[in-house]
Amino acid sequence: MPDAVRSILLFLAAAVLEIGGAWLVWQGVRQNRGLVWMGLGVLALAGYGFVATLQPDNTFGRVLAAYGGVFVAGSLLWGVVADGFRPDRYDLLGAAVCLVGVAMIMYAPRSA
Repeated sequence: MPDAVRSILLFLAAAVLEIGGAWLVWQGVRQNRGLVWMGLGVLALAGYGFVATLQPDNTFGRVLAAYGGVFVAGSLLWGVVADGFRPDRYDLLGAAVCLVGVAMIMYAPRSA
């Protein structure tokens, strides 16, 4: 599998784990769903930490900076799917800018 495809799939998995984990904790605490929801959220958040280490790029700062853009866009999408959130044009534009930043940070050609 090409590194860029692997990297994108890992970013997607990391987003599901981190955003999903935070959402589960939120539901457990703010919506009074209880300790099981919070515990599942904590486990998902821990899983995110490990998935992030599997990126083909070995530069911690680059990977986490790029993931920040994925997190922004993924959080908006999660809100749409899980909570019925309706992003406005500025939300969508901001997410697009973030994803362009991800592409530049992670996949721009670099000299060796």
